[in-house]
Amino acid sequence: MSKDYLNLLGLAYRAKKCTLGEESIIRDIQKNKAKLVLLANDIGQQTKKKMTDKCTFYKIPWRVVDNRDTLSHALGKSSGRVAVAILDEGFANKLTSLLDESIRG
Repeated sequence: MSKDYLNLLGLAYRAKKCTLGEESIIRDIQKNKAKLVLLANDIGQQTKKKMTDKCTFYKIPWRVVDNRDTLSHALGKSSGRVAVAILDEGFANKLTSLLDESIRG
């Protein structure tokens, strides 16, 4: 998987266009503020089900990305972040295209 999206994710976080923390992410999904939700591939089953069910119900796209350490490092955080909500449409579109591009080839 290409790591280009990690640079963009860090930029989005520094621009304050991201939400961290399970409860904050769920609140932003319910208010339709979230444009994209990124989940770590080593997220717990219950948390993954809760996040994906909310995203599906509220029609918010979501993607599974690298592990929690890589995700945390991209955000400049030391603890394991397992989910990130992107609040800006432009960042969400570019991240989606980078992630889809890395899957295709």
